[in-house]
Amino acid sequence: MSKIELQTINYLYGKGTPFEVHALQDVSISVREGTVTGIIGHTGSGKSTLVQLLNGLTKPESGLVLLDGKDIWEDPKKIRNIRFRVGLVMQYPEYQLFEETVRADIAFGPKNMGLSAEEIETRVREACRFAGLDEALLDASPFDLSGGQKRRVAIAGVMAMRPEVLVLDEPAAGLDPRGRDAILRGMKEYRDRSGATVIIVSHSMEDMARFCDDVIVMAHARVLMQGSCREVFARAEELSAVGLDIPEISTVCRMLRERGVPVEQGIYTVEDAVHSLAQLLRGEGGQAK
Repeated sequence: MSKIELQTINYLYGKGTPFEVHALQDVSISVREGTVTGIIGHTGSGKSTLVQLLNGLTKPESGLVLLDGKDIWEDPKKIRNIRFRVGLVMQYPEYQLFEETVRADIAFGPKNMGLSAEEIETRVREACRFAGLDEALLDASPFDLSGGQKRRVAIAGVMAMRPEVLVLDEPAAGLDPRGRDAILRGMKEYRDRSGATVIIVSHSMEDMARFCDDVIVMAHARVLMQGSCREVFARAEELSAVGLDIPEISTVCRMLRERGVPVEQGIYTVEDAVHSLAQLLRGEGGQAK
């Protein structure tokens, strides 16, 4: 079942001027409920514009944005309620922190929802756990934290609203491998525990392969392909044609097959590769011993 859909979406920048350009052109996607879905593509492919449509931050020139099958713009006066249901974490959200304490920053969204002080505190602490943030930092100034900690505070502020759909635009950008891994694992844990639908924009095929169920590939303001990770990464030649690569481990496995090692097709994570090679070494998966 689809949680959120775009139907034949068009969006223009500079409409009516000599600089008019299609940011999105006839884009249709469907995101399954309860999944972690990745959106990938080069800069300028339309990824960031697309996610800003999902919670009504921007409005399409034409087409429909559907949440649980209903047009989010059916009643423009209620678009604020959509933004509580679809939480959007913009790129480099740490630059949007403004409160005096970490607690106040995380509590900002729930407070605007009109929740009680007790409920707000419960959600703040819950969001800290999901974001991997030490509760000892709640009374600290967000401006005294490291870059990675600030990123976690910003993400926790959206999680505290308990959105049905959590959308993150490049949440791991600029972080070291350990910080990137921790944040993306936190997103998946949030999905597992809350049942929410998570959408992650990323440049990294490796991140998509490790953390996503489905992938949407954008190119030149259009959807190039969408499907499960296995389905998308199997189309390596099409991805390469638009300057995108399959995960490195998939390339390694392909090279092994070319050299006669019977590694199975469709491997796109290191864990899958280790399992497949272990089977071969035990003599269970082919001729290798």
